[in-house]
Amino acid sequence: MDRIQELIDLLKDNKKEERSNVLLWILGVVGAICALAGLAYAVYRYLTPNYLENYTDDDFEDDFDSYFEDEDEPAASGKNVKEAVKEAAAEAKENITEAAAEVKEALTEAKEVVTEAAADIKEDVAEAAAEIKEDVAEAAANIKEDVAEAVAEAKEE
Repeated sequence: MDRIQELIDLLKDNKKEERSNVLLWILGVVGAICALAGLAYAVYRYLTPNYLENYTDDDFEDDFDSYFEDEDEPAASGKNVKEAVKEAAAEAKENITEAAAEVKEALTEAKEVVTEAAADIKEDVAEAAAEIKEDVAEAAANIKEDVAEAVAEAKEE
């Protein structure tokens, strides 16, 4: 009876280990996805320019002072400002489009990695299930032999 209990305990331990392995794989895949998303965000932040760094408080004060000196000049500089804003907006749009394309590419690669990992996990689980099935069949055969021996011994006595 002790041997049967040992076999049952052994099977329970195998199931616990298998569950923890599957959980670790799942957490690993989720961690990889988070790392790729963080990397994509970092690339986006790096490629997106910060337009406020180009201006200082002195720049604004100089424009303010020169605005009141000549009335004809601000109209011409107003057109230049509009053109500069349009150019900056076009450049920002282009940068955002490029960053979005890179993020999309990174997410596609992440999806492929996750798909491959899921297929590997599925194969590992199938192999583990086959091994467990073989172990259970072997344990059942051993138990059957032990029972037959015990019955034979009981008949002899």
